Amino acid sequence: MSLRSSFTDENPLKAGSNWIGLANYREMLHDTQLRDSVVYTLALAIGVTAVANVIGLLFAMLLDRTDLSYRVLRTIAFLPQVISGVIVGFVWKTILTQDGLLNSVLTRSHLVSHPVDWLGTPHLAQVSVGVVVAWVLSGFTTVVYLAALQNIPRELYDAGSIDGANARQQFRMITLRMVAPATTISVTISLITVLKLYDVIQVLTSGGPANATQSTAQYIVKTAFSSDRFGYASAIAMFLLALSAVIALSVTSLLRRREVDL
Repeated sequence: MSLRSSFTDENPLKAGSNWIGLANYREMLHDTQLRDSVVYTLALAIGVTAVANVIGLLFAMLLDRTDLSYRVLRTIAFLPQVISGVIVGFVWKTILTQDGLLNSVLTRSHLVSHPVDWLGTPHLAQVSVGVVVAWVLSGFTTVVYLAALQNIPRELYDAGSIDGANARQQFRMITLRMVAPATTISVTISLITVLKLYDVIQVLTSGGPANATQSTAQYIVKTAFSSDRFGYASAIAMFLLALSAVIALSVTSLLRRREVDL
């Protein structure tokens, strides 16, 4: 239905719609707001995926224990992933506002002389959104890498120690190679998740300030329900679907070849 709608001028305020062919797709080529939202979404996806996977692997290595206390810590580490995106947005918004918890700690510690406008300045808002989304995804990546680590035979590390490999060499030659399949899963799903991200950003910044944090998914919703241009919004949605599919397939293919090389 969305594909069909993308070839029309569908508007919920009109009784019918007209077939306009590729007009919506041609308009996309000159839409600066769409271009900016795609650039921001891609930058966010790449940055967050890299950070969340590094943090996830580090947390997984720290939590790769069988004690009860570590099992409790695993549950805590996974909490960001199971909490609703809307709740995450509201919690972090109260932390990052000018009179929020973060500024209170910074000013009382005399690390800053006045409250920082984390969500009101374009650059800081982009960084803040990235930190929040990376925190959310770190719960998922931690669990994926932890499962991979627990499947690594301990005999490999024993053999490495006998051969004289230090901790850094064991990490590079054993751990990174054995978690390669988990990396493929974690990176691909992280990328797809951020590419279609809407709820967390909408609650945190509503795409502001000055559309600096407007994701492509937000622009689709804005176009459809604020501008009442269902046809054009459907065309953008088809573009986002194609973009996500190309990126996901390309990354998966690249990482699977890496698994074979390792």
